[in-house]
Amino acid sequence: MYLLDTNIFLEILLDRDRAGECEELLKKLEAGEVTGLLTSFTLHSIAVVLERLKGLNAYELFLETITRLKGLLFYSTSPSEEMEVCGLAKEIGLDFDDALHYYVAKKFHLDIVSFDKHFDGKGIKRVEPKDIL
Repeated sequence: MYLLDTNIFLEILLDRDRAGECEELLKKLEAGEVTGLLTSFTLHSIAVVLERLKGLNAYELFLETITRLKGLLFYSTSPSEEMEVCGLAKEIGLDFDDALHYYVAKKFHLDIVSFDKHFDGKGIKRVEPKDIL
């Protein structure tokens, strides 16, 4: 199982350069060939971006799409966990969203799928979609 970072989905939704490999990863998630974990924080981050750029209908379509992915699981952090994340962010020098993903990856012993190199050298393994395909 992998923890999926927000940028994997934004790459597709915003039609960025590496959208193709991210789409291939989603196909594997849809088929249940790969299992991924998505945080509620990621969902809400995507909601903010899509609402601002494309409207809430785009977010609703995104939600419909990801709920069809057999291999995708969801995790919501509690307020007490987020308090831990605040301390962790200060301790390891990450901003809150990266620290939250770091926390979840450590908690469940997951590699993180991300293009964000801030995770490198922090004690969790970062992979990119091409590494899984």
